[in-house]
Amino acid sequence: MAARQRIIPVRREYNRWVANQTLEDYALRFTAKSARRFSSSRISQTAIGAISFLALEAIGGTITLAYGTTNAFFAIVAAAIAMLAIGLPISRYAIRHGVDIDLLTRGASFGYIGSTITSLIYASFTFMLFAIEASIMTAGLKLAFGIPPWIGYIISAAVVIPLVIYGVQLISRFQLLTQPFWIVLNILPFVFIAFLDWQKFDLWRSFAGINHSNAQVGSAAPFDLLEFGAASAVILALMPQIGEQVDFLRFLPATGQRKWRHRLAVFLAGSGWVVVGVPKLLAGSFLAVLTLSTAVPAHEAADPAHMYLTAFGI
Repeated sequence: MAARQRIIPVRREYNRWVANQTLEDYALRFTAKSARRFSSSRISQTAIGAISFLALEAIGGTITLAYGTTNAFFAIVAAAIAMLAIGLPISRYAIRHGVDIDLLTRGASFGYIGSTITSLIYASFTFMLFAIEASIMTAGLKLAFGIPPWIGYIISAAVVIPLVIYGVQLISRFQLLTQPFWIVLNILPFVFIAFLDWQKFDLWRSFAGINHSNAQVGSAAPFDLLEFGAASAVILALMPQIGEQVDFLRFLPATGQRKWRHRLAVFLAGSGWVVVGVPKLLAGSFLAVLTLSTAVPAHEAADPAHMYLTAFGI
C-alpha cells in the first residue's frame, strides 16, 4: 500500500500555477509545442550571438597574464573538451523534452530542493557574468566617450531592457542585423596583424606570465602543471553557460525536416558554443599580451576595451 502523500501549501500553490495553461511561464513546465515554432537556423544564430559577450576575451587575457600563454592555451583546450562532453547530453534532452536546466535537474532525481539549488547556481553565474560584462562596457564608454563610470553602468544596464521585453523574436532579429559587424570587427585586427606584424604572435607564444621571465621570442613558454590547473579552474567556471544555451534550445522543434542541418544547429546552439568560445578566449589571450607590450598597465591589459583599442591602433 502506497504511503499517504503530504502536500504542503507551497507545493499546492506551485501545482496550481503549473496546471494553469494560460500562464506562459516555461520555467514551470516544458515548452509548449505551439511555442516551438522557430527554425533551427534562427535559434542557433540567436544562441551563438548570446556568447558574443567580451567576458571571454577578459578571461582569456587574465589567465594568460597570470599563468603564461602555454598554460593558458592547454587549459582552454582541456576545459573546452570537458564542457563540450558535459553539455552534449544536456542539450540533447533539453531539446527532446523542451525543458530548461531547472526542469532537467528535477527530472534527474534532484527533486524540488536540488533543482532550486542548481537554479541558484545558474542565477549567480548569470548575475556575475552580467556584472563583468557591464563593467567592460562601462570601461569602453569611458575610454571612447569619457562617460563617468556611474552613468556608464546605468546605460549598460538599461540598454538591454527593450531587447528582452519581447523575448526571442526581437533578440534574434537584433542579433541577425548586428552579427556581420560583430564578426568583421572581431576578425579584422588579427588579419592586419598577421600580414603586417607577424612577430607579435611569436611574442605571444613566448610569454610566460607577468611574474615569470619570458622565453626567447620564437619559442614557446614553459608548461607548469599547477598553473595549468589554476587556469583550467577559472575557465571551468563557465560551465553553467550551457544553461543559457538550453534556454534557447527548448524553443526548437524536437526534429527538423533536414536532419543534418537541424543537428548542426542544435550542436552549435547547445554544447557547441565552445567552438565559438575557444577562439574568443584565445583572442583575449593574444590581445592581452599585445596590449601589455605597448606599456599598458597589467590591470588594464586584460580589459577588452584596451585590448581592441590597441589592436586597431597597431
